[in-house]
Amino acid sequence: MPTHKQAIRRASPEDSDSDSTATSSSSDSSFDEDAVNARLSPNWCCYRAIIGKWGFRLDTCRDVKRFYQRYWDGLVAQGCTISESDWPGYLRACNGGGDDDLCKDAGLPDNLFRGSRCSDGAQVVIKAVNIRSREYEIVRYLSSPALRKHPMNHCIPVLAFIEVPQDNVVFIVMEEWSPHLESDPPFTLRAFLNTLRQHLEHLTFMHAHHVVHLDICLRNILTNNENRYGCIDFENSRRFDETPSPRILGHRGAETPPEVERGQWSDPYKIDIWASGILMLRASTLTGYEVPEMWHVLRPMLHDDHARRPTAREALKAFNAMVHAIGNERLDSCHP
Repeated sequence: MPTHKQAIRRASPEDSDSDSTATSSSSDSSFDEDAVNARLSPNWCCYRAIIGKWGFRLDTCRDVKRFYQRYWDGLVAQGCTISESDWPGYLRACNGGGDDDLCKDAGLPDNLFRGSRCSDGAQVVIKAVNIRSREYEIVRYLSSPALRKHPMNHCIPVLAFIEVPQDNVVFIVMEEWSPHLESDPPFTLRAFLNTLRQHLEHLTFMHAHHVVHLDICLRNILTNNENRYGCIDFENSRRFDETPSPRILGHRGAETPPEVERGQWSDPYKIDIWASGILMLRASTLTGYEVPEMWHVLRPMLHDDHARRPTAREALKAFNAMVHAIGNERLDSCHP
């Protein structure tokens, strides 16, 4: 079996989501930022026992086969047919070796692994990051006792931080939430707008604590079974505690504002505002909820000049005013 030191490699530069550089941040410049913030590709087998000591287990071939069997039984009971798209995952588990061998979800990047909590079987997702990375700093900060219960903090709950200092790696154990916005859209217009409100609340919360996300997009918004929506993936994020007016250059995220496309410096907070406007547009198209009044909120958020975009708090205030002006009958109308 390889040693822990052999169990970690850094992904190539092509694997990284961002090449942005900031004029100032809270990161220590005495070490290689690119190295500590690159995605990891751990040998998960080497950390199976350590994760187990914390009360969590990684998915095995047996777990995956049982999942599909229960899922298919439920479909049959409802009179539905089994989709051929489900077969690759089941066959991967069947061909992966013994039932106790780990079974990696091929749809996840190397730094993520599905698992469960030993005490109650609750599903979790475990993410491996460098112990000195910005992502770990920010997720730990947003999950601190002082912040995690704030009503506008919509991060997905973190269940544990499992540090392995000798390998410079930490495993972030999170509740497993799902991207249901497309497959199971909100039932009413009120519920859909509540989804967008939760996003703007979280953006306001992050910015108030000098954190910018820098990769806001639909794939980074997940939901649980209680209609709570949460933000994930802080790989690109920055924290600017001591920089009142930060500027960044060369940022690359899923949604890129015009000044960044032109190769100009930009305000990272206003990059988040632009990306949030695009997210809200895409969510409307995806779910079929067309809200003409929302253009009064979105137009300033998508202004070509980043200096003229609203703050997150201003965008949230405008959004709440828009929702208040929509009548209850329309808000409670069902999905189109």
